[in-house]
Amino acid sequence: MQRQHAPYRADVVGSFLRTQAIKEARIKYASGEINAGELRAVEDDAIRHVVEQQCACGLHVVTDGEFRRAWWHFDFFDGLQGVERYDSNQGIQFNGVQTKAHGVRVTGKLGFGAHPMLEDFRFLKSISGDAQPKMTIPSPSVLHFRGGRKDIDATVYPDLDVYFDDLATTWRDAIHAFYAAGCRYLQLDDTVWAYLCSDDQRRQIRERGEDADELARIYARVLNKALEGKPEDLIVGLHVCRGNFRSTWISEGGYEPVAEVLFGTVNVDAFFLEYDNDRSGDFAPLRFVRPGKQQVVLGLITTKNGELENPEGVKARLEEAARYVAKEQICLSPQCGFASTEEGNTLTENQQWDKVRLVTHIAEQVW
Repeated sequence: MQRQHAPYRADVVGSFLRTQAIKEARIKYASGEINAGELRAVEDDAIRHVVEQQCACGLHVVTDGEFRRAWWHFDFFDGLQGVERYDSNQGIQFNGVQTKAHGVRVTGKLGFGAHPMLEDFRFLKSISGDAQPKMTIPSPSVLHFRGGRKDIDATVYPDLDVYFDDLATTWRDAIHAFYAAGCRYLQLDDTVWAYLCSDDQRRQIRERGEDADELARIYARVLNKALEGKPEDLIVGLHVCRGNFRSTWISEGGYEPVAEVLFGTVNVDAFFLEYDNDRSGDFAPLRFVRPGKQQVVLGLITTKNGELENPEGVKARLEEAARYVAKEQICLSPQCGFASTEEGNTLTENQQWDKVRLVTHIAEQVW
């Protein structure tokens, strides 16, 4: 019953802990000791090694660990037309810690052109061997949600309906550009759906004069428009993330507030869902996943710490989930990446790989 195509019974979300060599090279590059080409050569070597490690753990899918990025999302936004990064007054507030203070704003017409991450994917594909290379990029809703209207130039987009149309078109162009570069497995990383599940985040949305349920419908439309015309042999997954910075989080709350819209209407091929603790709620919202249409990749192995889960406990949770969605539609993965930002989570590289091996071991036994 092992799946021979994406998503795999044992899968990964994307990022891995940055190596010491990359950290040192970044410092040297920032100080001018090495140039961009020398930095890229260090990254190339580290990516070759992380691909080998993923394969050694039994995975049939590999990523580049997001080793060329400092952030899971800002680095992608930097390459879009009409978007600029700026230094904000404060970082993103996680549970007890803040990120570096950055934001993005839309200052021109949105567009996707000669994005540098296309070459990043081509390199990954060139070294992936028999494994399936997966590319990860942020979801379109992420560009809109945090700043909203205030970070969109009103002289460029006086009408937000036009903005959302361009947002969808930009991501549709990105999807087709990665496909042309050889990508057949693409993952959209999305924190916003988790925010829409959080009572505290929904309160903040109301306080700024917006409606969380209406935003859910808008984001579903944007995603579906972006997916229009998607080639049949391209698998697109959506990772719903509750925040992942130095082993902390932002959002709490089960998927019920968005389940019908998200699982029932968004036309991705797979949902990567965080289910590593009580903050994620129960499996009942999975009843809205369309039968036979999509895979549900359950993130039951936490990346927040190095303690290994009990395999029997994970198997029991898979059986529990199968009460709401067919077992053949279920896969297993870590709950998130191990380093959504270059700082990474608080576990060691050995613990990271133990977690990945646990995923493949359980998948082999269950399927």
